[in-house]
Amino acid sequence: MKEPAFAGRRDLWRYCTDAHCRDMLLSFRLLGDNGWPEEKILACLYALSNHTEAHYEKRRIPKRSGGTRTILVPDPLLKHVQRNLLHHVLDGLSVSDNAMAYRKNKSFGIVSNARIHVKKPLVMKLDIVDFFGNITFPMVLHQVFSPQLFPPAVGNLLTALCCYGEYLPQGAPTSPSVSNRIMKPFDEWMESWCRERDIFYSRYSDDLTFSGTFHPGEVKGRVKGFLGAMGFELNPKKTVVLSPGVQQKVTGLVVNEKAQTSKEYRRKLRQEIYYCRRFGTEEHLIFSGKGERVSEADQKQYLRMLLGKVNYVRMTRPEDPWFLEAKQWMEGLLEAGKKNTGE
Repeated sequence: MKEPAFAGRRDLWRYCTDAHCRDMLLSFRLLGDNGWPEEKILACLYALSNHTEAHYEKRRIPKRSGGTRTILVPDPLLKHVQRNLLHHVLDGLSVSDNAMAYRKNKSFGIVSNARIHVKKPLVMKLDIVDFFGNITFPMVLHQVFSPQLFPPAVGNLLTALCCYGEYLPQGAPTSPSVSNRIMKPFDEWMESWCRERDIFYSRYSDDLTFSGTFHPGEVKGRVKGFLGAMGFELNPKKTVVLSPGVQQKVTGLVVNEKAQTSKEYRRKLRQEIYYCRRFGTEEHLIFSGKGERVSEADQKQYLRMLLGKVNYVRMTRPEDPWFLEAKQWMEGLLEAGKKNTGE
């Protein structure tokens, strides 16, 4: 769905009938092409929207900074509907170019976010408290599925399918895209304010980054005021101001000279891979204290983790021959393992 040019007209749906709403919902193909009769599809969507909380499971996952985070994972049926909602509806709604996360376009992402802030005199990073949990049902209804774009009955149903009760769940496939749409006014206002002062701004989910020559207190005050008006607040414990004399990191990449992983990160990764190749993955894991015996499944999981790290390094160093060769070696091992087990 592409955002229509008439999105600003508030009277657009004045003469919209129940039949029009039904036709619009069916056109989104939220249940895919399953061959169900229209009445069954609509009944399923309404049942889901009225009882979404019953279709989620709470899970705790480890955080990179330590500790755990609770996410809400939808069951297969709701996840299927949400993925179709994402692809057939949300992907067509515009967001700010300053939103660098959760975009289909390859020009956005971790590397692009970091490159904006390369070789800047000052880098400041701010973090929003409980980002998804503070995006409420009314915010989603009025800013994402608004009456300017959807008939009220359709907007309410789509909002319910995206929310867990009264807020946006972290763990649903629709939540990242919804959050970018919610933050569009903030991103555009912040970008305009920063551009007038030669400050560079980007947002990666709940991480806000500013770089250039500026007074940190002034920028933080502006951010705090506008976020507060929207219902968000900054986490004071996660405010970081980095001068050129220290290692400046943005979304995990060092940006002092160019966007790349740190030398220490690459050194440790080379060391891990070397030990795997020199002594074997199982022996390395045993020696590292992972246990007296390590299953083949655990070995594969570890190799996939290492391969993910190698690919992360190669995002900014695609020409590095050492990591290219390491990538090929690990892919070969994993492929051989699939053949041996008949996967």
